[in-house]
Amino acid sequence: MTTPSTPLDTLIGLARDARDQAGQALAGERQSERQVAGQLESLGRYRLEYAQRLQQAMRDGIDPATMRNYQRFLDSLDDALARARQALAAQQQRVGQSQAQWQQQQRRLSSYDTLAERRATQQSRKAQRQELRTSDDLVNSRLLRTRPSSES
Repeated sequence: MTTPSTPLDTLIGLARDARDQAGQALAGERQSERQVAGQLESLGRYRLEYAQRLQQAMRDGIDPATMRNYQRFLDSLDDALARARQALAAQQQRVGQSQAQWQQQQRRLSSYDTLAERRATQQSRKAQRQELRTSDDLVNSRLLRTRPSSES
């Protein structure tokens, strides 16, 4: 990459870096969301398996103390599931915030890119006009030089 030649080029570079950093943060938040969702899913499966064990134990016959222990453990699993759902909701909110930040940085970069394109178009038009003037001057100069010799 070349060194920035104008303040706009510097702004574009900084905006690109900010957008890339926001993208990395978003990717990290999404990875965390997948992990939290996976933990919630695992906990839900474990709770289901444990409830099935309790049902089997009840069919086989279970004493009241063991029944209370099963029920207390299921209650603690339900509490853990509730906390895991809250953690997932909070993580999803962080993903949303990170996504909004990335989109904001992308819009800023797009704005600078648009300005740079306009500047390049203006410079190109200016160069074309200058080239046309130079060409016209050369043609006029040749015409002026050839006219006196053709009138002689």
